[in-house]
Amino acid sequence: MAAGYAELLRTRHAARLLAGTLIGRLPNGTGPVAIVLFTRAEGGSYTLAGALAAAYGLANAVGQPLLGRAVDLYGQPRVQLPSAVISALGMVWLALAGTDSVGVAYAAVLVAGLFTPPLEGGLRALWPSVLGGKQERVHAAYAMDAVAQEIMYTVGPLLVTLFVALWSPAVALLALNALGVLGALSVVVSEPSRTWRSAPREAHWLGALRSRGLLALLGAFFFVGMALGSITVAGVAYADANGGQAVYGWLMAALGLGALLGGVTYGARQWAGAPERRLRVLVGLLAICYVPLVLTVGPVAMVALGALAGVFLAPSLACAFIVVDRHAPVGTVTEAFSWLVTFFGVGAAIGTAAAGPAVELGGVPAGFAVAVGAGVAAWAVLMGTQRALSGGGRGVAVAGGAGAPSDAVGQGSKAAVAEGS
Repeated sequence: MAAGYAELLRTRHAARLLAGTLIGRLPNGTGPVAIVLFTRAEGGSYTLAGALAAAYGLANAVGQPLLGRAVDLYGQPRVQLPSAVISALGMVWLALAGTDSVGVAYAAVLVAGLFTPPLEGGLRALWPSVLGGKQERVHAAYAMDAVAQEIMYTVGPLLVTLFVALWSPAVALLALNALGVLGALSVVVSEPSRTWRSAPREAHWLGALRSRGLLALLGAFFFVGMALGSITVAGVAYADANGGQAVYGWLMAALGLGALLGGVTYGARQWAGAPERRLRVLVGLLAICYVPLVLTVGPVAMVALGALAGVFLAPSLACAFIVVDRHAPVGTVTEAFSWLVTFFGVGAAIGTAAAGPAVELGGVPAGFAVAVGAGVAAWAVLMGTQRALSGGGRGVAVAGGAGAPSDAVGQGSKAAVAEGS
């Protein structure tokens, strides 16, 4: 599959868009970790650290679908770059103001989260035009996308801890957000981003959320996000008792590395059958792999268990991207993928908020137990919504740039594609 990914990346614009999106999303991918470490360095409690990270995640969750809908309506450059700059300024505000004034700290993280650019949904909207609209190539790109995310989640925590070790948590916030703006800039000045237009959409106040299948998927990934959010805080508490920030960095990196290995293995073959059925199995296995974390064994073994906990994350995400594509209404492609980010982010925010008090009341194992419960809930949602998720969806028509093919990628009904100018 590495050869297959290399072939995809040799496609014109593909490597630049993937790299720019990953760098542009570094502030979002590392934001909760950086906020928690910054708050603790400022003398804040675990509860405050978790609450600020939760506020950031909730603001992100509100902003993503709104900005995603704006991208569908007005194009990528008019939305992505301005929002990236404003989001970075919010983190600059937090780094300069500190957490002595809790109100100011909350305001800063709310600005940073609300204006996080929807680069993730934007990239998935671009894949069909960049890859010629061929369904199998786009699905392979979704798997590569999920794998690449895990590289970011592997490298991101290590970057945070490196910046903290070399300088300070405040410098980590500033540096990561400067990189984020540069990544967004790289994406929006590219030809595919500049010329992309969404397909015409039906006027409906619910937008992408009028799809029952999409709602079922979003409900499940709310709980997947909750599991990961709780691990973020429980991991800090574990590291404080077992070696400090370096252990935390390795634990979070191991989680990302496990997901990376799982994603590469998952992408090494083509899978038969409906992706909705496959997703139920993957999420069930994901929940099972969270259970050993509750043992809170020694650091070396705990890092290994962290890697195990991540193995089924990237495969679950890659499969979920296909399900989104199959169930999202026409003309809502960026918004639909942004809703996935939103529900995931809301879940992560609630997970971080819940894990703080859980750790303080029941110790570190209680923090990891939140992840186990959330993983089981995600699987239960998928099992309980099989009818809504059965049979594929309506398909999503995605516009390319001038001269791009007009294939819809979804396996449901095909639709005409509006061509960018």
